[in-house]
Amino acid sequence: MENSSYNSLTLQLEGLKVTKTSKYPVFICLLIIYVFIFVANVGILLLIWTDRSLHQPMYLLFCNLSINDIMGNSLLVPRVLSDILRPPSERLISYYECVLQAFTSHMFGTTSHTILMIMAFDRYVAICNPLRYATIMTNKMVAMLTMSAWGVAFVLVGILLGLTIRLNRCRTVITNPYCDNASLFKLSCESVFINNIYGLTFTVVLLSSSIGSIVLTYAKITAACVTSKNQSVNSKALKTCSTHLMSYMIMFLCGMLVIIMHRFPQYSDYRKLCAILVHVIPGSLNPVIYGVQSKEIRRFLSKLLQQQVVKDSAAGPKCRSTCPDEN
Repeated sequence: MENSSYNSLTLQLEGLKVTKTSKYPVFICLLIIYVFIFVANVGILLLIWTDRSLHQPMYLLFCNLSINDIMGNSLLVPRVLSDILRPPSERLISYYECVLQAFTSHMFGTTSHTILMIMAFDRYVAICNPLRYATIMTNKMVAMLTMSAWGVAFVLVGILLGLTIRLNRCRTVITNPYCDNASLFKLSCESVFINNIYGLTFTVVLLSSSIGSIVLTYAKITAACVTSKNQSVNSKALKTCSTHLMSYMIMFLCGMLVIIMHRFPQYSDYRKLCAILVHVIPGSLNPVIYGVQSKEIRRFLSKLLQQQVVKDSAAGPKCRSTCPDEN
């Protein structure tokens, strides 16, 4: 497609650069990862929903992370999978779908930060103010924190994309496996000075807020653990905080990798791969990390497995007494 159409409603995605021999292994690998992300996160949500013992602020806030992982990957990965099997000339996307993809991509990244920030606040209250935890982290507070995490991300990303869609476009090629804000405003031949300023401010404010909140809360948590002589409380604090911190570091490092790769245009193929990994790595690791570390989730899964074993063992003798003799 010619890269010089004015305000064209049909755009072309470069997508991943895969050979004929590697496209099917890449497709199968990415498909397996996506199916795992969807099944694991939906399973976590159903588990928390059905088990009343898991109706605690920590797990209810974690549900936001699972929902974000499902939405962020479900609106991007299937499109990437379909483009892998298409020749580059047929990887076409409408402008409106491209804007939706960009909005989803930036909402995923922004909401990941805001959700982990409110989860850090929950851990701070639980460890530093355990006697007041029940009165502070009420259902109303959990709902307010959830709405603020999604609401702040929606406003920030809405302004980001609003500044981009006002621009006229004179190009049609998206140099990425999916659409994002930078790919969209690069289609314009107008001045993007305001977009760059807001994008830089947006990134600095988001990262400084998330890093600052994590550092502050964990400094206070560390101080509380040092002064406390209760080993069991300190052990529980270390376990729950390590889970949260691990999720944050995975998300932060994946995001920084994409930002760094943007500074090296000669490695555009690696940048495209990193752009996909920043979605699938946190989405696949978060349910595993919380499932392994959480005693309540392990107990529920163990109970579920024991019930299934008892059910199967009870069905065995019944079948032997009612089934016809094989002889």
